[in-house]
Amino acid sequence: MVHTLLLNPGTRPIAWASWQELVVLHCRGLIHQSLGEVVFRVHGGYSRESGARSVMDIPSIAVVSEARHPGDRVPLPRRENRELYRRDRWTCLYCGGHFERRELSRDHVHPLSRGGEDRWENVATACRRCNRIKGGRTPEEARMPLLAVPYPPVHAEWMVLTGRDIRGDQMEILRAHLPRSSPLRGIRPRVA
Repeated sequence: MVHTLLLNPGTRPIAWASWQELVVLHCRGLIHQSLGEVVFRVHGGYSRESGARSVMDIPSIAVVSEARHPGDRVPLPRRENRELYRRDRWTCLYCGGHFERRELSRDHVHPLSRGGEDRWENVATACRRCNRIKGGRTPEEARMPLLAVPYPPVHAEWMVLTGRDIRGDQMEILRAHLPRSSPLRGIRPRVA
């Protein structure tokens, strides 16, 4: 199912919304403008007075009135590593190999057992083999240098990382808010 990209009145991306969430926002009068293509049509009930059935078109992009930008600091998911793996392009940052989800793990560059924190800047995607070899040591101690520096994604990058089936019109807006150096600029949207 395609989600709607929500923008604040300044057209900055703020969240993804399911069609159900968009219907609620619409009923509360919080949708300021619909943009992009219609991706879904919701059929409601019938009016007692006119007998007409209510219909709502769900756009790929919507501007929400009075919404603020949530800021650029995004949380590191505690259990699910999908966003971490997507940030690192499904690549072990120690050996450089590309792997599937079941073959990857979250590595703490500075180990938790030695005072490291569970933060974007201290976690890297590692294949299970490299994570096991590195163990509770730092990359320097294990003689396993990182191939890239772990970084905290800005909010627009987080939107790309958490988005599923991102459409071309949605990616165009997200790409405009990505830092120029972001590796996520190269992600291809889903072909509708």
